[in-house]
Amino acid sequence: MRISATTPAAFLREHAVLVVAAMAAAASALAVPPDEAYLGYFDWKTLGCLFCVLAVASALRLMGAFDRAARAVIARFRSPRPLALALVLTTAGLSCMATNDMALIMMLPLSAATLMGANLPRLVAPVFVLQSLAANLCGMIVPFGNPQNLYLYSYYGLGLGDFLATMALPFALSTISIVACTWWLCGRTDSSSPSDTRNLAMPMPLGRRRLAAYGLLFALTLLAVFRIVPVAAAVATVAAALAALDRRALAAVDWGLLATFACFFVFAGNLARVPEVSAWLSPLMADHGLLVSAGLSQIISNVPAAVLLSHFTGTWQPLLAGVNIGGAGTLVGSLASLITLQHFTSVRKI
Repeated sequence: MRISATTPAAFLREHAVLVVAAMAAAASALAVPPDEAYLGYFDWKTLGCLFCVLAVASALRLMGAFDRAARAVIARFRSPRPLALALVLTTAGLSCMATNDMALIMMLPLSAATLMGANLPRLVAPVFVLQSLAANLCGMIVPFGNPQNLYLYSYYGLGLGDFLATMALPFALSTISIVACTWWLCGRTDSSSPSDTRNLAMPMPLGRRRLAAYGLLFALTLLAVFRIVPVAAAVATVAAALAALDRRALAAVDWGLLATFACFFVFAGNLARVPEVSAWLSPLMADHGLLVSAGLSQIISNVPAAVLLSHFTGTWQPLLAGVNIGGAGTLVGSLASLITLQHFTSVRKI
């Protein structure tokens, strides 16, 4: 969701989530006029960590590191079922390193080209759906696997052990289900020619020094996420390093997502100050936290649901599980689902 549209219509089409978030924030300001308390709405640590994750992931993507790794995995498989499984699991793995949205942005075009080139066009739709599910559900196992996890991890001051213990079972069940569905849906092909991915073009060789530098920046980002080093220091270091090494990475950061988060903070902060909303949501979250968070994610998406509902409960476990599970429902349940739909529509036009 980089802010790059050239016309108002294109901007609205490409950044619908940001526009809706801004409108929601503006509407909530009618109920709670702007004052000094607004500054307390923003979780600067979450925004800083999210910037670092997005910036380093953009740098690695631009130099071809993710693309090269994905192609190396995919090129090992020729038959439909293992190939589809490789595409889906590679997406799952990348979502644990570079957020679910970034994983899909990198993998969906590669998957479409691979399947079409391997004479397996009928697998594009099921593989895209399974990749979307893998990005949403497999990225839940780490705090930086998706934006809502990063926010909740920071907001509640969670420890890594508690986080992993809470998400281990949902992650295991989701991964097993995704693998089983991939094995079942992609086991047969109507293609008259065998698939062949041996001729996938490999990207240019990677610069080892730059790759090592980005690896250090990624390690620094993890230290910031886990509250070992100050977030401000990590942000300054990442920004300065990328400005020197590759300014394109800074331009490629999903600034729209960061702006969307800022709007969500205003919206949620204002609603938390409305007594009627608090009186309604607090008991619901106390009694049905998992269902409420998963259900609300289907309506307003899981990131705003996480930001909003965190103000009305101190019990983070059902909220964390609910917004992650809720991302796998309707198209608006997660931004990742909208990214998948956009790419699939583009593929069908080819």
